Amino acid sequence: MRFGWRAICGPALTAAIALLAILLDRYVAVPSPAPLFVCSVALAGALSGFTSAMTGAALAVIGAALFVLNHRAVPFDPTADLVQLGLLAATVAATAGITGLMRQRLLGTFAAERRSHATAARLSAALDQVDIGIVLLDAETRAEFINRAFRDYFAVPDDVADGKPPFIALMYHGRDTGAFELPEDELGTFIAQRMEMVRIGDATPININLRGGEVLRFVCTVLPDGGRMLSYTPVTYLVRHTDAASRADYHRSLRDPASRKLIRYLRVVE
Repeated sequence: MRFGWRAICGPALTAAIALLAILLDRYVAVPSPAPLFVCSVALAGALSGFTSAMTGAALAVIGAALFVLNHRAVPFDPTADLVQLGLLAATVAATAGITGLMRQRLLGTFAAERRSHATAARLSAALDQVDIGIVLLDAETRAEFINRAFRDYFAVPDDVADGKPPFIALMYHGRDTGAFELPEDELGTFIAQRMEMVRIGDATPININLRGGEVLRFVCTVLPDGGRMLSYTPVTYLVRHTDAASRADYHRSLRDPASRKLIRYLRVVE
């Protein structure tokens, strides 16, 4: 127990209640201060923990004994008074134990949360330093985290990214800002395909060509809580220098401009 105002507040209050009750009892009939003792012990446990509460409990029992011995209204009855003191001792001891334990567990929870927030902050800062775009979605495909690389690739303002937008809103933002290297009549199908991949958790890598010449390899990973992690890895040099011209028709077929099913799914999402 650290010695400070929190540690001495509860025991000091218990001692003050006992002294005040004994002094007032010399002039007027004062009822038993046992309920106040229990409250002061609970306060001591909440403020400083088990040690302070037990100190207050000991003072409460001593104060109650002195009050009984000096009480003028009722004659001293050893059996009844000892029973009352025993009950008071058990009550304040239980109160000290419960409040001390609750405070210890509460402080442990707060400490764990602080460590968790600190770790999350460090991880967030680390992910902002990589050139891979990272988006974390919850189970409803709403963005819980968007790192700096993704914001730069698709020109997403910080106020939009920090507002936890749905993934479809990010796709429409890329469409509206002209981020994708696609004809306008194919953008709807392209967005529908990406939404379908995210919905079913398809982990097939897909290359996304940006208007500025960059190529990002998009991968969707299903998370244990039902969310999704979307990664956008820059592969511009690899793709631009190794793609054979003979595979151009294959890459165009991936766009699937005639897919009516995906367009219908996109409308449902909207």
